[in-house]
Amino acid sequence: MSQILKGIRVLDFGRYIAGPYCGTLLGDLGADVIRIEKVDGSEDRFLSPITKDGDGALFMQLARNKKSMTLNPMKPEGRDIVKRLVSTADVVVANLPPDTLEKMGLDYESLQLTRPSIILTMISAFGRGGPYSNRVGFDGLGQAMSGNMYMSGTKEQPVKAYAPFVDFGTASLAAFGTMAALLERQKTGKGQIVEGSLFNTALTMMNGTAIEQAALQKNRTATLNRSQTSAPADTFKTKDGWVLVQSVGGPLFERWANLMGEDHWLGDEKYETDISRGDHGEAISERLALWCAERSSKEVLEKMENARLPAGPVLSPQQVLEDPHIAAKGLFQPVEYPGLDMPAPIMKTPVELSETPGEIRSRAPTLGEHTEEIMRELSYSEDEIADLRLKRVI
Repeated sequence: MSQILKGIRVLDFGRYIAGPYCGTLLGDLGADVIRIEKVDGSEDRFLSPITKDGDGALFMQLARNKKSMTLNPMKPEGRDIVKRLVSTADVVVANLPPDTLEKMGLDYESLQLTRPSIILTMISAFGRGGPYSNRVGFDGLGQAMSGNMYMSGTKEQPVKAYAPFVDFGTASLAAFGTMAALLERQKTGKGQIVEGSLFNTALTMMNGTAIEQAALQKNRTATLNRSQTSAPADTFKTKDGWVLVQSVGGPLFERWANLMGEDHWLGDEKYETDISRGDHGEAISERLALWCAERSSKEVLEKMENARLPAGPVLSPQQVLEDPHIAAKGLFQPVEYPGLDMPAPIMKTPVELSETPGEIRSRAPTLGEHTEEIMRELSYSEDEIADLRLKRVI
């Protein structure tokens, strides 16, 4: 099957999620991705350990389709290896602060001296050009400083989402930008900087709220899972679990009123529009909560589906693994890994292309699994490789 990015080499200096998953998406589409990590293994390899050697669950997902090379780019010999690697590469991905990039010789000016057409995909917490530029940060900072945490949870307790959606969103946008830069390079032969940041991504996701605040000074506060701009849109406890119902638009509200058997909702001006329903959503949620409490989750969801109202169960991680839709579509690909007692269920490329789909071609690499192979490709002799290992450069 044709691979869109076959022949493109990516050097992945990323750590944790935003940088690595950008490289993952490029690798799924056929790019040759080399993960550069510390001699003893980078910290993100060992998050949520699941193997006998401590390799982590997230690493299984983010390092698929990659080669692993151990390298210390802060040593002089390591800098020389970086230059040789860059001379063979099309893209460098690094989610590090700008000052750290310079120390490692990965700033754009240094890269261009070796490879004028190189594309540098930079991902940081806040991006360049502002007072926060050199601050370090994780997904949670984006959630906290964009207004998202303030609008989640309750007025008394802001809540951070469990899933690092800012990280994954930033990675996806960075991959989008990298693909655009590769397309532009085909036209002009010129490389460029692609810059993403956790803060930019989080602000993008919360921009509608910021626009409303600027225009109307609503000064909204959190209402847990209940939407403030439409209704019914909330989570509801059933006899045996929880469900989420999400309704937007007049036709869906009319279906809900008909399901309740109560047309008085339709003649009340408090519920004429999405925003007015959101303003009075507490009453709507209270009514639906009583209805759901009398039924099992299965009964609720069947009736919602018959009425064509968007609803779904709140699933545990184990229930996700057992979900029939996931199984029918084959969304999780079982991938074996050394030291893992069972194949890991790795989520496939989330965007499905009909002619040139992304694919998982290889498992995540063990630490430094491809170091010697890559060093030989860079014309290092066996003696030189052994000496560099002794010096802990590789």
